[in-house]
Amino acid sequence: MRTFSRLMEIYQFFWMLESHAEQRLAWEDAAQARIARDRAEAQAAAQLAAMLEANPSGSLGHAKLDDEEAINRSGLL
Repeated sequence: MRTFSRLMEIYQFFWMLESHAEQRLAWEDAAQARIARDRAEAQAAAQLAAMLEANPSGSLGHAKLDDEEAINRSGLL
């Protein structure tokens, strides 16, 4: 019985080491995910700023090709 108890202690010790290693990997993954999220948010903000600079009113999102009514309203014809 004493041998079994000792084997269980050894097994639990190695299991503890393994779980700590897995926890460290999880922390590293989480840190990398935070960095990737920050980069993606910065890229999205830069893209939004570029879009607003190129077209501040946002009206091009509703534009149609050869829209005669819009052309007439603008006085181009």
